[in-house]
Amino acid sequence: MAATAHITAPLRSVGSDTAVRRVLRRPFLREIALAVIAYLIYEAARLLTAGSYPSAYDHAQQVVALEKHLNVAVESGVQRAFLDSPLLTFLNYVYLVAQNLVLPASLVLLYRLNRATYRTLRNTLLATWLLALPVYALFPAAPPRLAGLGIVDTVSAGSPLKMESGTTTSLVNQFAAVPSLHVGFAFAIGIAVAAALRAPLLRVAALLWGPLVLLSVVATGNHFVFDAFAGLLITAAGHGVARAIAAGVPARWTAAVGYAIGARRPIEPATAIA
Repeated sequence: MAATAHITAPLRSVGSDTAVRRVLRRPFLREIALAVIAYLIYEAARLLTAGSYPSAYDHAQQVVALEKHLNVAVESGVQRAFLDSPLLTFLNYVYLVAQNLVLPASLVLLYRLNRATYRTLRNTLLATWLLALPVYALFPAAPPRLAGLGIVDTVSAGSPLKMESGTTTSLVNQFAAVPSLHVGFAFAIGIAVAAALRAPLLRVAALLWGPLVLLSVVATGNHFVFDAFAGLLITAAGHGVARAIAAGVPARWTAAVGYAIGARRPIEPATAIA
């Protein structure tokens, strides 16, 4: 004899309300957890794929040769123009805060101002990270300051952070220069923040963030122009991947994820054999 059983997920199970589940129920905390986990995975993978200095040096020389061929090898000239300028200290700090301060602050701002723009930027950054990792593994490249070109490390000389210190080198892959996510992310952030703001002057200021970071990475000896161009290309590709994935996610997948993290919608009646 067949009987109809109505199965619903429990409203609350003893001991099931864990700290992780509580975080997942709060959108803002969930976004912070996602960002932290993604960043830690990205940094760990980038360190694990770090190449050797001889290989990174050779690749840097290839970049220099290409830039000379294209007449865009301007790194030495740009740095010389700022070496005796007080603006160099400002550019040193722009380089330091771009990824570690401005990027997370921009995400928080966009989360408050415009959720749709926030999601687009967040997904673009995540997709770009994933695309960049195999490039770092296959093409480790020394930055200009380590490429034997006479370009100095202005960040170490003009700020408390020493790029060559043991602590820094143990935490940062110095050969992850191509592509420059400093530049790619800065342009993405500038465009996203400008789109969310209304005041014309603030929108212009946001759009200037990308060019300012580009100037800082070149003047401080941390990236070639080629690195910056590669960073823009891979960030644009990351944006395209993020948009494609977002457009192709079936509604039922979204509902399933929502249920899994605590939505607890009743399951449709099922037939059981008695």
